[in-house]
Amino acid sequence: MPGFPRFRPVADHALLVEFADVSSETAHAAVLRLDRALAAHPFAGFAEAVPATVSLLVDFDPVVTDHAAACAALRALLAQPAAPGAEQQHHQVPVCYDGDCAADLAEVARLTGHSPDAVIAAHLAAEYTVAMYGFAPGYAYLAGGPPALHLPRKPAALRGIAAGSVIIAGAQCLITTLTMPTGWWIIGRSPTRVLTAEPARPFLFAVGDRVAFRRIGQAELGPALAARTGKGAAA
Repeated sequence: MPGFPRFRPVADHALLVEFADVSSETAHAAVLRLDRALAAHPFAGFAEAVPATVSLLVDFDPVVTDHAAACAALRALLAQPAAPGAEQQHHQVPVCYDGDCAADLAEVARLTGHSPDAVIAAHLAAEYTVAMYGFAPGYAYLAGGPPALHLPRKPAALRGIAAGSVIIAGAQCLITTLTMPTGWWIIGRSPTRVLTAEPARPFLFAVGDRVAFRRIGQAELGPALAARTGKGAAA
C-alpha cells in the first residue's frame, strides 16, 4: 500500500509500525508477518511486540538501542521473504442466547430488521479472527462480524455487565472477561474462560486464531459457569 509501512516513534522506547489507515485482511496479515519475524529474529534490545488490527507496537530497551537502529532492523526484517506462519488454532466457543443472557437480543433484532432467531443464526454462521487484545485483560477483539448485524455502540455504556457476556459492535465481537461497563450490544453469555491464569499462555486465544460459536441452552450454561468459577451455582 502506498506510503506504508509507516514508522512512528513512541516515547524513547518504542516504534509503532503502521500498515494501513483502515482495517483490512491484508494489513492484518502484514502485522502478523512482522510479529512472527520479530519472534524468530529479534534485534538487539527488542523487548516486546503488541499486534493490533493495522499496526504493531515494537517496544525496545533504550539503553541498548534507539529508534533509528530499531527502524533499520525492522525494515530489514520486512525485506526478507515471509517465514511460514504459525498454525492458526480454531476455537469453538459455546454461547447461550436465552433470557437474561441476551439482554439486547430483541433490540438488536429490531434495529437490524431481523427476527431474534435470524440474529442468532447470523452470529453462529460467522467465523471470526482474533484481531488484537485491548481495553481490558483478555479482551480479544474478534473481527468478521456479519454485515447484517453491524450496529454502532450504544449512546451510553451500562455498568456491571457480567464476565462472559458475548457482545457485538460494528464488525466486531468480544467475550468479556471482567464485570465492567460496556456500550456494546449484549447478545449472549459464554462459560469460556479467556483468561487462563497460565503464565506461559495467559490468554486462551492467540492473535490470528479463528473463533466460531456454538449454541447452548441455559441448562448447559449454569453448570459450565459454576465449574469455571468453582462455585456451586452460576455466577
